[in-house]
Amino acid sequence: MLDLRPVGYVIGLLVTALGLTMLGPLAADLQAGNGHWPVFLQSAIITCLIGGLVSISCANGVGEGLSLRQTFLVTALVWLTLPMFGAIPFVIGATNASITNAVFEAMSGLTTTGATAFSGLEAMPDGLKLWRGILQWLGGVGIIVVAMVFLPELRVGGMQIFRSESFDTMGKILPRAGEIAANISVIYIVLTMTCAMSYIVGGMPPFDAMIHAMTTVSTGGMANQDSSFTEYSASIHYTAIIFMILAALPFVRYVQLIAGTAQPLYRDVQVHAFLLTIAICALLISSWVWSRDGIMTETALREALFNVVSIMSGTGYSNADYITWGTFPVTLFFFIGLIGGCAGSTSCSIKIFRYQLLFASVKSQIKQIHSPHGIFTPRYEGRPVGEDVLNSVMAFFVAFLISLGVFAALLGLTGLDFITSVSGAAAALANIGPGLGPVIGPSGSYADINDAAKWILTIAMFVGRLEILVVLTLLTFQFWRE
Repeated sequence: MLDLRPVGYVIGLLVTALGLTMLGPLAADLQAGNGHWPVFLQSAIITCLIGGLVSISCANGVGEGLSLRQTFLVTALVWLTLPMFGAIPFVIGATNASITNAVFEAMSGLTTTGATAFSGLEAMPDGLKLWRGILQWLGGVGIIVVAMVFLPELRVGGMQIFRSESFDTMGKILPRAGEIAANISVIYIVLTMTCAMSYIVGGMPPFDAMIHAMTTVSTGGMANQDSSFTEYSASIHYTAIIFMILAALPFVRYVQLIAGTAQPLYRDVQVHAFLLTIAICALLISSWVWSRDGIMTETALREALFNVVSIMSGTGYSNADYITWGTFPVTLFFFIGLIGGCAGSTSCSIKIFRYQLLFASVKSQIKQIHSPHGIFTPRYEGRPVGEDVLNSVMAFFVAFLISLGVFAALLGLTGLDFITSVSGAAAALANIGPGLGPVIGPSGSYADINDAAKWILTIAMFVGRLEILVVLTLLTFQFWRE
């Protein structure tokens, strides 16, 4: 029988840690003098008490390490349990949110999706604004650690090619997973602080700068205003572009860079493809806008670049309503949202390395058809790609497309129109945030959609954050059989 005590111990500790982070918003409300600080005091007590009791009750079952099945469970339950506790401040706070809206918002935050069920964000108490930023920031660093430590070992979606021992820095092998996670966390903090300072220099108020730095580096995209980045200056837009790109690059390359080796970053084919795709799409969209308006402007190029980077990295900020730009940009935005950033970053969606592996496999098959007696092996960064990796990637693509269809159909059954259903399913499953159309597009929110649709989208965010195959594995009879 599967021993759940080690799983409960880890989850209990993480829930307790989440409760302790609620002291930050408590301090923010005390500083603002708005009288909402008891919300976070109550939430922290509830969360820490339950998390502490669970970890203490399961402590006697802690061994030397987790088994494969226990690791699967921990990976899944982290993203399922923490949003439930993260929703508590929204329920008892000034928003008086329903359970549906609160869980939706917390799941969106921790999975760094960035979709919001609230409107009138400007009037929200400082503590709740900060709490939304903290949820996204914690989710961002959690995503990197899961992607670098757990998913490669679980052999999910082709991630096994990114096992820590495969990162060779010109003869020096990087530290094991635990040390990599620690180094990545330090880099994450420094990147966040640098982003916040850059926003302040650009003219953003310090409190907003701190929260937006959290949601930028985590590629989460929750803003403090309903208008997102529309009202900010051009310098702040360019700052956001830079840090969204930096957050979507593999963080292990930053570890190598600090270790004194820059070549892995410069040679990374993921980075090349990611930056090239951004450049091409931004030029295509800005050229479209220029041809429509009959004049070349810096504003059109900046808005195109900002929104391309935001959607492709899965951040979800907007500095213009690109739905009004025409059918071509809208169509392009839908598809680049399904590309995503690099593996081992805070970005979301399918990830660009999977497309590269898919194209390498297709190229190999075409050569095989042309020369039946030849032997053609798909390669990635010059290394042969094993059949298990290709099979895992193919399985991920199939699972993603089927899941997208299922969630879109379920959303349609709730009464949502076709565009909202399909783009909402894609935005939730790929953890992008904004969808298409007037309801959930860049100028709208998820506040007005029905509760059934919000629960479907909440599940989609959870499934997408776990790379789909983890959830499907947990649903199989073989997983639970002794």
